[in-house]
Amino acid sequence: QVELVESGGGLVQIGDSVRLSCAASGRSFSNSAMGWFRQAPGKEREFVAGVSWSGDGRYYADSVKGRFTVSRDKNKNTMYLQMNSLKPEDTAVYYCAADSIPFRGRPPSYAYWGQGTQVTVSS
Repeated sequence: QVELVESGGGLVQIGDSVRLSCAASGRSFSNSAMGWFRQAPGKEREFVAGVSWSGDGRYYADSVKGRFTVSRDKNKNTMYLQMNSLKPEDTAVYYCAADSIPFRGRPPSYAYWGQGTQVTVSS
């Protein structure tokens, strides 16, 4: 059974940093594009950051550029999202996703999704 499990969320203060992890099991995603999305209450799910299958390409939503960094450890089948200078508007459930087709270029097609981890930024 393929699973993506997010961890690292929680309640933080404005300006804090948090690192989210997305651990995959059941199959290797080491050569698949992966991404982070988030959904705030009452809003649609939105793209946050993505990393290409090779790891060389990294993509960000304008709202997080310069503050968030996506990375991956292929050996651990895990993706990370380092979030710095957190703002109240970053409050959301964060989901990771993975493309089912290895070596696919842009745009990826995310077929696998995790259950999400809550990040709450409080003042």
